[in-house]
Amino acid sequence: MHRDAERAAIAVFAKAPVAGFAKTRLIPEIGAERAADLQARLIEKAIATAQTADLGPVSLWCAPSRQHKLFQSLAEKSGIGLYDQVGADLGARMLHAFETITPRLPTLLIGTDCPALRSDDLSRCLEALQPGIDAVFIPAEDGGYVLAAMKRPHPELFSGISWGTSEVMAQTRARAIQSKLRIAESATLWDLDNPADYQRALALGLI
Repeated sequence: MHRDAERAAIAVFAKAPVAGFAKTRLIPEIGAERAADLQARLIEKAIATAQTADLGPVSLWCAPSRQHKLFQSLAEKSGIGLYDQVGADLGARMLHAFETITPRLPTLLIGTDCPALRSDDLSRCLEALQPGIDAVFIPAEDGGYVLAAMKRPHPELFSGISWGTSEVMAQTRARAIQSKLRIAESATLWDLDNPADYQRALALGLI
């Protein structure tokens, strides 16, 4: 895409595919090595989805660091930017990414846990980020969210949130109301976190 045609940046948050570190809730079902292999496939799928959307530059935000060989290989092959996640919790890390990127372009932030996410979903969320809308989210069935999009950072939406719980999206909505921010939501999707999600993804041919 020509730089003048860039409409938005897409930031992909990813854990390194290290056995015992990634997809830990699946380890009892499929073992640590297979869970790490699955994480690698999910990272590659998320990057492909982001690039297929063709909205603008794609970056990969890495935990615990960008040094893992898969991250380095993806950057070399696809030209994506690599960044370390920075912050004490997930909210701080996401806020840092928005603070880094939004001065240049509106930013869509996704994870790697939603194999059902499509490039069309990204385009629709960008379209929903119209004047008067401060942020767009795709809620997750487990109570979190799989995408957040903003034109500028809104720290209020990343503080006072019980990250990793079923209350994340509800608390985010409440924070938006308290801060007089207008948010829009797209249709709910689901994350691949536990053995039931794994079987669901297999049945749908998503992994």
